[in-house]
Amino acid sequence: MRILTAFGLSKKVAFAAFLSSVLWIAGGAARAHEVLPAIADMTEVDGRLEFQVTVNLEGIIAGIDLTEVSDTNAAPQAADYDALRAEAPDVLAADLVRMWPVIASNINVMDGDVKLSLELLGIDVPEVGDVEITRASVLRFAAVPTANVTDVTVGWSSAYGTLVLRQQGVENPYTGYLEAGATSDPIPLSGGGAVSGWQTFVDYIPIGVDHIVPKGLDHILFVLGLFFLSMKMRPLLWQVSAFTLAHTITLGLASMGWVSVPGSIVEPLIAASIVYVAVENILSDGLSRWRPAVVFGFGLLHGLGFASVLGEFGLPEGAFFPALIGFNIGVELGQLSVIAVAFALLGYWFGSRPWYRSRISTPASVVIAAIGAFWVVERTLL
Repeated sequence: MRILTAFGLSKKVAFAAFLSSVLWIAGGAARAHEVLPAIADMTEVDGRLEFQVTVNLEGIIAGIDLTEVSDTNAAPQAADYDALRAEAPDVLAADLVRMWPVIASNINVMDGDVKLSLELLGIDVPEVGDVEITRASVLRFAAVPTANVTDVTVGWSSAYGTLVLRQQGVENPYTGYLEAGATSDPIPLSGGGAVSGWQTFVDYIPIGVDHIVPKGLDHILFVLGLFFLSMKMRPLLWQVSAFTLAHTITLGLASMGWVSVPGSIVEPLIAASIVYVAVENILSDGLSRWRPAVVFGFGLLHGLGFASVLGEFGLPEGAFFPALIGFNIGVELGQLSVIAVAFALLGYWFGSRPWYRSRISTPASVVIAAIGAFWVVERTLL
């Protein structure tokens, strides 16, 4: 800090530069080591149940409790995780084979009160690639149901995190979003176990919230950028309304497959939107005529980003719109919670102070712009 001020920077700008550098590192690490839900497809083949699970094997092998952290860097086993992430595919697969008895004991495929034994079928591990990006491996195993079984329940240890379970090859298949440690409802093997529209709607609300808080740091910064423009309610409502309407449109269109834009384009533009709103906060005194229209345009981009999350594990065929609406409501609740917390911590106490803009709004916007600019470069180059 002394070095920065010695070069003529004010204390506020020095603090902003220091904080932005810390958040650059933290923000980049959170993206690179983000804990994502595992996705399991269950199919009945020749009298047995075969599972194909896309999962972060490094986290499980390292013994990280994937329920307790949203970023593997925050776990005590972070060093072990990073070492595993750098292992060649055949080495990581061998580690999994050695640990399979322990892992299998934490996976429950139940025929009533009877736990079915599991047979490891194979492991598909991608090449090492960029070790700063989470590697999604595919674990394949099978369970042999007992005679005359009609349905099963599925779950696993809470330490393995959230599980998206999808039944394949039947009509009206079961699709469930199982929170860590939860067990599915009984799943009829012949089909017809699709969750009701109302239950799907309720289940997908927390998924939307979770995508904003705590996992959506880029969306959080964008919403904070809207907040810091002005403490007056009217400018905030105009911006939030434009943003909500826009991302609802593209979320729906993309989820239905009518619009598709590669993440390599969407993600840098989302970062650029963060830079824009933050810089405009610094340069303008309030809501301009074009700001709601610009926010609407950026909302279209963020909607495509939200859609990519749903695309990772899909929407249930029989309850597509309830799931979509529930997810969108969850996103809105997450955004409103960010604004509510920001208002409670800053706006309520300092919003009416004459120095609010110079001491809080502008420095905060500088930090937000710096993080967004870093992400633009990072996401463009990677």
